[in-house]
Formats: sequence, structure tokens, C-alpha cells
Amino acid sequence: MKFPKTYTLSEIATIINTEFVGDANFPIQGMNEIHVVEPGDIVFVDHPKYYDKALQSAATIVLINKKVDCPEGKALLISDDPFRDFNTLTKHFKPFQPINIPISDSSTVGENTYIQPNCFIGNHVSIGKNCIIHSNVSIYDNTVIGDNVIIHAGTIIGADAFYYKKRAEGFDQLLSGGRVVIKDNVGIGALCTIDKGVTGDTTIGEGTKIDNQVHVGHDTVIGKKCLIAAQTGIAGCVIVEDEVTLWGQVGTTSGITIGSKAVVMGQTGITKSIEGSKVYFGTPIEESREKLKQLANIKRIPEILKKIQND
Repeated sequence: MKFPKTYTLSEIATIINTEFVGDANFPIQGMNEIHVVEPGDIVFVDHPKYYDKALQSAATIVLINKKVDCPEGKALLISDDPFRDFNTLTKHFKPFQPINIPISDSSTVGENTYIQPNCFIGNHVSIGKNCIIHSNVSIYDNTVIGDNVIIHAGTIIGADAFYYKKRAEGFDQLLSGGRVVIKDNVGIGALCTIDKGVTGDTTIGEGTKIDNQVHVGHDTVIGKKCLIAAQTGIAGCVIVEDEVTLWGQVGTTSGITIGSKAVVMGQTGITKSIEGSKVYFGTPIEESREKLKQLANIKRIPEILKKIQND
């Protein structure tokens, strides 16, 4: 998430009421999660296990819960609860803006695009040309949709990330201030949910086709010309490279990469990153030929045991 202007370290510290380490005029341009940070960004860290990763990341401002040596060229914001203060910044820069009309006045809709009854189009949404948005679709704030996109009934674009911190009193949600970006010529089936990024973009690449009842988690990037069949669940921060096929009821863990032109058979659990241009099956996932051999051998176990008993 980039801020509308460059802020100073002292200005950000004032917003979240924290101490800081570094030049008061140190420039801050945005805030992001660690996997998408750039110079000028704030990243937060609240566990010693991840201190080094945050301090050595591309982020130049670290929101941290302990005073540590500040790396050269960086600044620190010292907070007793970085998770809370990261949320405070999200609320400040991307506050919830309720509207009471079906299509926000701040949204734009391209030529020859049709929006069917009972749709909701939020603030600052951009929809391109020659699109069809079928009935009962909800498109949350800041979504960007390209040309020639079809979205079928009941789909929700831009729901919050499923991202929580466990506290003694319950679960505390990390607020979502990111976007969903849908490129040209994408097709999205009925009753799908595509979550927005926490601070960055959840992206659906050009020409990708998504079946009914598919879930795409926050900050996931799906490449060009992918096919994703019904009831597939893709977790957050997944990279799906170009021309991947995921058949029905595939599920993934978060933070993995699915290589270009991989084909994943139905009901497979993708528990790790996988190479492209191969066919996969099973849970835990393996190349389909190997997994099918294993299943065939399992079927033979009674026969083998019987033979051993008779020998």
C-alpha cells in the first residue's frame, strides 16, 4: 500500500503514538507485508524469530516491539504492539467508507459493460469495457477490473483476508487495505470469493478462467491463461504461474509457488511448491504417475500378506 504522499518518520510515529529511531525527517512512502516490501515501506514484526528477516528485508522502516540496533539506511518505530499499530495505520490510510447506493459515485464503468440487478459496486472501483457483471455480485472498494471480463452471479470480489493474531481474549484480525486486480479477458464463475490483499494486490492474470465456488486468498497472484475448476481453495500469498490447471477441489497451503503449465488433478492437497510442466495428484502431493503406482501397490497389500502367510 502506497501512501497518498511521502510522510516523515516523526509524522507516522505521531499517528500511532510510538517512539522512533532514526532521522525525524526519514521518508516513508507506504506499508507492506514482508513478501512485497520495497524501499520506503514500513514492515511490522512482533516475534524475535522474525526480527532478522524484517530488519534485512527491502523495507526501510521496521515497526518492531523491541529496541534493536538499527541497520544503516533504515529507521525503526518502537511499539508495544506492532500488529495493533499496523492496523492503526491501515485504518488511517484506508478507512472503511460506507455508502448507501448500489454503485458508488466514485466508481467508473467502461463502454458496453453491463451490470445486472442487485449488484454492489464499491468506492473507487474501476471496471473496463465490454464486461458483464451478473446479478448479486459484490465488488468491494478499490477493485480494478480490465476489459472483456465476465463475473457470474453471487461472486464476491475484495473480501477481507483471513489473517488473525491469537490473543488471550480471542482472535484479532489484521485489517485489509489492499486491492483485487483482475486483468483482461478473465472469466469468473458463480459464488466465488476473491480476497483483497492485506496491503498489496490479489491478482488474476489475463485470460484466466475460474469455475464456480472457487476461493482465492489474499495477496495471491494467478498468472495468465490458467484454468481453475470448481471448489478449489487457494490460500494467501500463493504464486500460480502462467497456464496452470487446477482441477476440482484442489487445496493449497499458503506462500507456495505452482510452476508454469503444471496440471494438478482433483482433490489434491498442494502442501509445497511444485515445478511446472508436470502432472500432480494426491495428498501429500506427488507426480501423478508415482502416486498412482503407490495406490496400486497399496491395493496389493492383502494379496502380499496372504502370500506371506501361506509360505
